[in-house]
Amino acid sequence: MQKTGTVIVGAGLAGLYAAHLLEKRDVTDIVLLEARERLGGRIVSTSPDHPAFPAVEIAGFDLGPSWFWPGFQHQMAELVQTLGLQAFAQFEQGDMLIERSSSMAAQRVQGFVNSPPSMRLVGGMQALTQALYQSLENTSVMFGQPVQALHRAASDLEVHSQDAHGKRHTWHADQVLLAMPPRLAANMAFSPALPAELSSQWQNTPTWMAPHAKYVALFKTPFWRAQGLSGEARSLSGPLGEIHDASMPDGKAALFGFFNTPAATRQRMGNDVLVQECRAQLSRLFGPQAAHPDVDIIKDWAYEPYTTTQDDRHGSSGQHPTAPAIKAQDGVWSGCLIGIGSEWGQQFPGYLAGAIEAASAGVDAILES
Repeated sequence: MQKTGTVIVGAGLAGLYAAHLLEKRDVTDIVLLEARERLGGRIVSTSPDHPAFPAVEIAGFDLGPSWFWPGFQHQMAELVQTLGLQAFAQFEQGDMLIERSSSMAAQRVQGFVNSPPSMRLVGGMQALTQALYQSLENTSVMFGQPVQALHRAASDLEVHSQDAHGKRHTWHADQVLLAMPPRLAANMAFSPALPAELSSQWQNTPTWMAPHAKYVALFKTPFWRAQGLSGEARSLSGPLGEIHDASMPDGKAALFGFFNTPAATRQRMGNDVLVQECRAQLSRLFGPQAAHPDVDIIKDWAYEPYTTTQDDRHGSSGQHPTAPAIKAQDGVWSGCLIGIGSEWGQQFPGYLAGAIEAASAGVDAILES
């Protein structure tokens, strides 16, 4: 039997930050279970030693979330500062392009500059999760442990997982923090069942950006800037509906875009066809040089089993979700099971800052109980 005080399910930003906060408050009996074989959850940045990426120096380009806003997301900004991470503003100088049809020249208009500015991290957002992981001293982090079921026993909680080899594991804990999307949490087996209203709220909370995919194209130089362009574009014809400059402060140049092609269509087309269409679109917008990136990468989140459910794939996730209840108000699950994934953030659900917010609230709740 494996006994611990607190089990955290999910080693994304919320789970890592919750473990970090618990340790800061002298809680040391913590197990963090991660379904994937890596840190980060929805945060993933390119790295040269990753088997999915070419063996070239392309570290730090985000394939998941990229931005935070220190101007109003103060808790997130304080964490970045405390961990000693370097932030820089999203490049937005110059004109942007509007493409209404692939057969017509894009319209060039004055660019839009966010205020307060959108900020990114040197090394990619993965630098944040890595720094939190390295800060942990008394947390056991277990990879490849997807949690399938939770049982409320007489004296504790039983957390059941099964690894890639089919071996089952059980952890006994006093409390559990669910650092995952509410829909994934609702799909686990609970014994006894969760209260119907709570389960319904979790099941009906869309996972932010889950049905979407991101394309990143790397170049030797940000040549579009010499044309007076910001790298930002909007398109009705696609395949990319929204494009931004993804270059690094050290000179590594890139453009990235969000697909406006539905997940099922992307799956039918396949990545090879999608890459060719993305290159053709970049060429239409930014000139022939854009048709030949040094490296291009597609990250499709719609078929990530530890991010996205079938309900997410069929939804639009076009608006940030309304945060559901984080816990049962009464009954056997009250006070011992709390949701802390980003969608549970009351002020910034779905954002990186929402993960920080929800993790902080969850830690406060279990320590108070």
